[in-house]
Amino acid sequence: MWLAAVLDELSARPVCGYTREAAPATEPTALAALALAQHERLAPAREAAAWLAKLQSADGSVPAAAGDLPGWTTGLAVLAWQILARAGDASAAADGQCIARGVEWILAASGLPLGEVSADFGHDVRLVGWSYAEGTHSWIEPTAISVAALKAAGHSEHPRTREGVKLLIDRQLPDGGCNYGNTMVLGQTLRPHVQPTGLTLVALAGESDPSDRVAKSRAWLAQALGPKSTPVSLAWGLLGLAAQEAPHAEAEAWLSAAGERVLARDRSPHKLALLALAAKGWPV
Repeated sequence: MWLAAVLDELSARPVCGYTREAAPATEPTALAALALAQHERLAPAREAAAWLAKLQSADGSVPAAAGDLPGWTTGLAVLAWQILARAGDASAAADGQCIARGVEWILAASGLPLGEVSADFGHDVRLVGWSYAEGTHSWIEPTAISVAALKAAGHSEHPRTREGVKLLIDRQLPDGGCNYGNTMVLGQTLRPHVQPTGLTLVALAGESDPSDRVAKSRAWLAQALGPKSTPVSLAWGLLGLAAQEAPHAEAEAWLSAAGERVLARDRSPHKLALLALAAKGWPV
């Protein structure tokens, strides 16, 4: 069975990079920790979480990789520590300290607003979320990750979380779906992409949306996914639909086929972790 083989692979190397040969990085290692913990493989998940804790900077941020500067991946580390803290083992106190420092950094970090609203942008440039790098505009994926992390850590009603939710709804395209941050460029409406749409729907789980943009994105995502979707897009898309309580009927078959392909080809830990996580669902 593909899932058992994937979990064995991740358990053997929970501290991992985007490819089997690459140096360890925060995103794939945090996703491996989440997937392993969701499937109750706590010992290797703990190994991944411990590596993330060693990487955490004095200011609470967790860089994308050792020696890197941007801390947009801090939310992923917080999510990994949070799911393990819930397990309540002997390391839970240390996880709690890492979570508190990570949350403090997330709340202090912010994207850069761009002044007044203009039809040239197509979205509300005054809303503040999170960015990939300091001093730049807010983007979909770092904002979704930070919102999901703050919710998991018990800060759903914090003003920063609420503004992040508002931004994620505002950045959705008129006919559904999300691009990576903009909705319009030079008067042209951008095309939606599966990965940021799925991640956005994960972050917006449980949110009400009178504008109906979330419903449109959910409908767009359901028809955009298919057996030829790339493993990363497929996983995020299915995670987003499941988080919105709209699981896809073909999810199991598509994940199985994608898992077999990755195992036969590059065995990317990043892809395998996401597929295994999608098979179980986002932790709540």
